[in-house]
Amino acid sequence: MIALGHEVKLMPPAYVKAYVKRNKNDAADAAAICEAVTRPSMRFVPVKDVDQQAVLMMHRARNLLVRQRTMAINALRAHMAEFGVIAPQGPSHVDPLVKAIEGDTGVPELARSILRLIVAQLHDTQGKIKLIEAQLNRWYRRSEISKLLSTVPGVGIMGATAVAATVSDASQFRSGREFAAWLGMTPRQNSSGGKERLGRTSKRGDKYIRGLLVAGAVAVLRHARERATKDGQWVRDMLARKPAKVVAMALANRTARIVWAVMARGEGYQPKPPAAKVVGQAA
Repeated sequence: MIALGHEVKLMPPAYVKAYVKRNKNDAADAAAICEAVTRPSMRFVPVKDVDQQAVLMMHRARNLLVRQRTMAINALRAHMAEFGVIAPQGPSHVDPLVKAIEGDTGVPELARSILRLIVAQLHDTQGKIKLIEAQLNRWYRRSEISKLLSTVPGVGIMGATAVAATVSDASQFRSGREFAAWLGMTPRQNSSGGKERLGRTSKRGDKYIRGLLVAGAVAVLRHARERATKDGQWVRDMLARKPAKVVAMALANRTARIVWAVMARGEGYQPKPPAAKVVGQAA
């Protein structure tokens, strides 16, 4: 990106903070930026085009509406519970709860009038979410990189469009592990004196994409027994040794590395068949 004859570079604020001396003010910030930009190991943020910014805006708006939908559902369940009407959690159990409002459940008319407002807001929010998802689906069909990313197990349309709009150039990462570390999926390090100490997942990175990949990994775990591939066998072996949540994070880490390979090579994901077992014969 060139502006007024200068090449524009974006830096994460966290990388500049280490160069701020003593108190923070405009002069100290400017000096820290000048110092940080000259470092040969400094990483810069790729500049996104307006199309990518628009797609990310749709993702942020959808995420906001999903949170509002969850709040409305929780409020509806809590208010109905006050009158003895209990419903399970989840959007799939909203319809029976809405029918119970108009049924003979002992809910007074004054409370029903307020509950109808919550239901109307819930339906309106759900309609807006579907509208944004339809727009994202149309952009997905026009984006070749999104189509390639959707071939990876656990990466649906939401994950594919979010990654394609966030990562402008996969070559900014040297490997899939570096991409996974950028998303905060690698262990936190606290090493010293030649001794490596690895802690929990760092969670330093794009929280939204990390959440999409973890949710996709959880979905893959549910169908791992039905996948007769090498990846499915890897998941089954991990589940035999580790808890499901640990396996889900490990699978999301693995998925992130595959996502980087797909973007770097420009080829769709091809699942590997399980290795053939060689059965020896007795002499």
